[in-house]
Amino acid sequence: MGMSAEDERAASPRDEEWPEAEKAEKLARGAALKWASGVFYRPEKLEGLGHYRRRETQRNSSIQSRLKSTVQAYLEGVSAGLEQLRSAAQEVQSVCQDLGAARWALLDSADHFQGLQQMRKLMEEHVQLASVVQVLPQIFSVHEVFSNILQLLHGQHLLEAHVELMMVEQLRDDILSQLHLRGLSSAQATVLSYFSGLQELNESLAKQLWDIVGSSLRLVREDPILFVTAVRIIEREEKIDDTLLLEATFLPPGRPKGWRQKFYQVLQDTITGGRFHAPRMDAEGPGLARHLAALQKDIVSELRVVKDLMVQCVPAHYNILGVCTATYHQALTSHLQEILREDLDKQGLFLLLEWALRVYHSPEMMGHPDLLPEVDVSPLDPLMSSELVDQTERRYVMKVKASVFEWMQRTLEVEFKEWFREEEPETDHQGFFQSALPAIVMQMLNENIQVASLITDSLQQKIYNMALEELEAFLGRLREALVQCGKEHQQDRAVPKYYISHLLAVLNNNLALSNSVSSLHPDTACREVPASLQAALDRMQKKATQLLLEELLLDLQPLCLQLPSRKWLSGSQLIGSMCDVIDKYAKDFSRVRKPVFTLLLAESELLVANQYLRALLQRKMVCKSREERGQLCHRLLQDATQLRELFCGLGLDRSQQSLEAVFALRELICLKDPALLSLEVLGFITKYPDVSDEHISTLLDIRGDVSKEVRHVVLEMMAQHPQVLPEGYRPIFSTILVPMPELPFCLRKGKCA
Repeated sequence: MGMSAEDERAASPRDEEWPEAEKAEKLARGAALKWASGVFYRPEKLEGLGHYRRRETQRNSSIQSRLKSTVQAYLEGVSAGLEQLRSAAQEVQSVCQDLGAARWALLDSADHFQGLQQMRKLMEEHVQLASVVQVLPQIFSVHEVFSNILQLLHGQHLLEAHVELMMVEQLRDDILSQLHLRGLSSAQATVLSYFSGLQELNESLAKQLWDIVGSSLRLVREDPILFVTAVRIIEREEKIDDTLLLEATFLPPGRPKGWRQKFYQVLQDTITGGRFHAPRMDAEGPGLARHLAALQKDIVSELRVVKDLMVQCVPAHYNILGVCTATYHQALTSHLQEILREDLDKQGLFLLLEWALRVYHSPEMMGHPDLLPEVDVSPLDPLMSSELVDQTERRYVMKVKASVFEWMQRTLEVEFKEWFREEEPETDHQGFFQSALPAIVMQMLNENIQVASLITDSLQQKIYNMALEELEAFLGRLREALVQCGKEHQQDRAVPKYYISHLLAVLNNNLALSNSVSSLHPDTACREVPASLQAALDRMQKKATQLLLEELLLDLQPLCLQLPSRKWLSGSQLIGSMCDVIDKYAKDFSRVRKPVFTLLLAESELLVANQYLRALLQRKMVCKSREERGQLCHRLLQDATQLRELFCGLGLDRSQQSLEAVFALRELICLKDPALLSLEVLGFITKYPDVSDEHISTLLDIRGDVSKEVRHVVLEMMAQHPQVLPEGYRPIFSTILVPMPELPFCLRKGKCA
């Protein structure tokens, strides 16, 4: 059924006042409707409607009774609370009345409080005066205490003296603190003046303490009690400093004393004072060696004392062994730098490098068994920085270089004098000429390199490089001396008497040096000789070989001047005489070792072939007939064969001989048909590419039967086939200059003959 208008008007105010109730009622009705539709959705279920109605009626009655009891209990609690609030309001009102009465009572007694304030001030003054009266006996006895402390200090009763000194200081500091808190700064000066004796006593005590610390290394062995006393006093003062610094309200004069830091400073000054600031020492090797040995002995001895004795006399946090080790290390670093500022000789520089890089860390010093493992310098910086080591090594190399130069120069002067002696050079067990020069030079260089290896690999490499440079320079000076000797010999072939023997000794010496250079290298796996040094050795060998060949040439020239001639053509002993000269020199050459001996034979053979061809081409002989040309070919064959057999007998293989050019030239002269000359000449210039047009033209002239047309064909063929010297080719003809042909004299406007 719908609601009437009056009901709606009556419900509207309630709905507006309790919207939640309306919402709850609607939800309840919806839930009930949903439940009923679910239960009575079939007609047969309507039979149980009475049962459901009774059950729901009972449940509603139970809920209503519980609600009533709950509301009743709530209302009873609200009633009790209201009653308590009424009682509290009455008590508050009573308290307000009592406070009002007390306020009026206090206002009435305000005048009496002024009198109490004055009494409070009098009480404070009384307390202060009482405190002053208590300390007056101590204040009046201060100067007596000063005298007693002074006597104790004179008797070295340091602990007792320090106790009384602390008491007086405490008294002074308390008075100053009170004055500071009350802002009485003007009175502090009076107190400080009265206690002025404290400053002198502190200084006297400190002086004794630092004297003890300065003698600590001796005292810990003789009288450790005195040293321990000093450390205890220092620790007392350090604790007082720490306490005052933590409070940070008032810092008395003279605080903080910092005596522990002063202890370290005095100890470090004691370590570095005597031995590290000594007057200028001897910069020479022996003096420096003694000084370094003394340092080594003293430092090891003193570190033993610190490790075994002093460590037991000081607190562990002092780290006294580490401090002393670092002090010695730093002092040595500075001391070595001071020594390096001196102009040390090479021995001094070597000793310093060896001492700093080897001895210092060895078991003889910082690695001594008595110091390990407590003494450890590995965390510290190197005694000499890498830059300083490199600089010192370079200085040492320069000193060694000057010494090596001086020794080599003396050796060269002795060698030069040996060349002019009236006796042959010495020989080895195989009969080869030699001198002591290679042994002296190599021993000197090798010793310096080996000595440098005792320091560092870098120093050894520097000395090795220097040795090679000096050896190269020495070879240059030796070559100049050899040239000078050759010039003097040219002026008088009798001087030196054994000129050739000494040249052979020079070649053997040069070979010995060349074979020994590789042994100088620090790395046994690397035996390569530098190119510049090898070039210097080659120049030396070439110069000595050249001087020997010049001697051979001087003896051959008188014989070569007789070539060619009619007498020679008809047969003579000219080539036999040349063979005798060559054989004589070959016997001398046998006094050099095989590589050089073979070289001398090859160069001598080239010289003989060159002089023979030079004589044939420069003093050309024109064959007038076929018989004369045949006679010339026969003579050339005999001469070349005789010379070839000579050199083969001396040990020079035919493939190494240049006399084959004489045989080839003979073939050109012996050719019967001149028309075939162009083909023969082509083969000749192919085999000997240094042959020029002038050489071929001269050969054609010697034949005496070559027409202008054939000559033109031959020369044209040569122009069409220019030759290039192959690598390794030994020139034969390029050093032979043939005379220019004489031009025929021509009349003006006439025909040439």
